[in-house]
Amino acid sequence: MKVNSFRTVSTYSSIVMFLVVLLSSGIANANMSKTINVLMVGGGSSHDFDRWYKEADVKTLEENGFAKVTYIDDVTEILNHLQTADVLFLSNNQPIEDAGTRTAIFDFVKAGKGLILAHAALWYNWSDWPAYNQKLVSGGSNGHDSYGSFEVALSNVKHPVMKGVDQNFELKDELYYYKVDSTGPGIEVLAMANKAGSDISYPSIFVVKNPKARIVGIALGHDAESHDIANYQTILRNAVKWVARK
Repeated sequence: MKVNSFRTVSTYSSIVMFLVVLLSSGIANANMSKTINVLMVGGGSSHDFDRWYKEADVKTLEENGFAKVTYIDDVTEILNHLQTADVLFLSNNQPIEDAGTRTAIFDFVKAGKGLILAHAALWYNWSDWPAYNQKLVSGGSNGHDSYGSFEVALSNVKHPVMKGVDQNFELKDELYYYKVDSTGPGIEVLAMANKAGSDISYPSIFVVKNPKARIVGIALGHDAESHDIANYQTILRNAVKWVARK
């Protein structure tokens, strides 16, 4: 009887240990599945992409395992990483000249994957690729104020991208003159940048009304006065989560 009791206890302990390991494995896999894979593309002129995107924004997105970011500044590498990405984050103003890469970006969007268009990527950068601005950006910017202070005012406080963001906040940046292309899919404005000393304002944070994918445009982002403030960091994380459908 004692032997049988010992065996029963031993068997029971083994089952418990097995269930603990199985449960731990399931929790680990669940946490891994929640991590968002982001492909961030930087590089070009007039901005310190390494400092503010590769360092600051990657740190913001990877904090507490929120996302796993692959940063590249060689656009010929986009095709090597795009298949495993949940979100494509374009901050670059350097040319994307390869026709295959351009097609792959559009295919990525058609497949319903997430797209973030940050600061310099909202410019009219490439005259030989008009479909980029028309279809993906639904417009763009050809100018901006001199670097300085301006106010950002939320237009849609209930949108998930705006969760936890102050309704009005001030920062120093380049106020982009983003204008909507009437031939594009259109946008939903989430926040406006108000030009100092006038009643003129421009879309600062917005959603492009793409029929397949979620696309967020973030016009802010010249330097530390954007990247290092809490409101920008919250917008960034919210936007990545929302476009990834997580």
